[in-house]
Amino acid sequence: MATDEQQRKELGAFLRARRSVLDRAARGLPPAGRGRTAGLRREEVSYLSGVSVTWYTWLEQGRDINPSRQVLDAVATALQLTLAEHDYALRLAGFSPLRPGSRIEVATAPAHVQRFLDALDEHPAYALAPDWGIAGWNSAYEALYPNVATTPPRDRNLLWLIFTDPAVRELLDDWDDTSRRFLAEFRAEAGPRLGDPRYRDLVERLLEASPEFRERWESHGVGGFESRERVFQHPVLGRLVFEHHQLRPSDQTDVQLVVYTADADTRARFGRRTPPLDERSS
Repeated sequence: MATDEQQRKELGAFLRARRSVLDRAARGLPPAGRGRTAGLRREEVSYLSGVSVTWYTWLEQGRDINPSRQVLDAVATALQLTLAEHDYALRLAGFSPLRPGSRIEVATAPAHVQRFLDALDEHPAYALAPDWGIAGWNSAYEALYPNVATTPPRDRNLLWLIFTDPAVRELLDDWDDTSRRFLAEFRAEAGPRLGDPRYRDLVERLLEASPEFRERWESHGVGGFESRERVFQHPVLGRLVFEHHQLRPSDQTDVQLVVYTADADTRARFGRRTPPLDERSS
């Protein structure tokens, strides 16, 4: 688990990142002025939140202090944090525990979860462990993304594949947007556990392997999952349109399931028994 010091530093860096991108005009504040960085100053956040400048400065510096929930709520309002960002800040400060039962040891989806994935049949679906390792998938998902079956287990991680597999970039119609969204979702979930070796190893490998990941990781983006339309450019079937949804088994809350449901055209072409791409190409 992440240490208290690591969580304090992450909270401080997160608050600085959010402060630096706020629109001054939208808050009724004058331009930053020549030679000054954009965003709000610490003094302005202090005024808007009713928290002393010294106390807020210590927060950003990761000092060993114990801010109350009320202080963090006030800062969140001043920084216009989204619900996901507000929750992230609270959890880093120790106010919102992880979901009961959350673990990182999941490597393979439990048998009953895999049976559920298989029962979804023509709907591509996969299961994610807390560290975003792909713990299970069905044949429809393998038909959509064949590399999931051939990737070594250590690299069979959704975040790793998004940023390192060229096939994913070709498959995703909106790679730039999707990669940003996924990274923000991952950070929201993983923040309090970034000190764990498994998370730390993944992040360090990605920082070295992907310039895009390195740039976006430093922005401290945080977001929650949203069901939305997903467009894939399949090398054989062409443009496929799905809507993706997230589920969590009530008896296995450390695993999240992602399911793609197709529109009428995609359902007709993707088919009920679509074999993996490598089989169709042989």
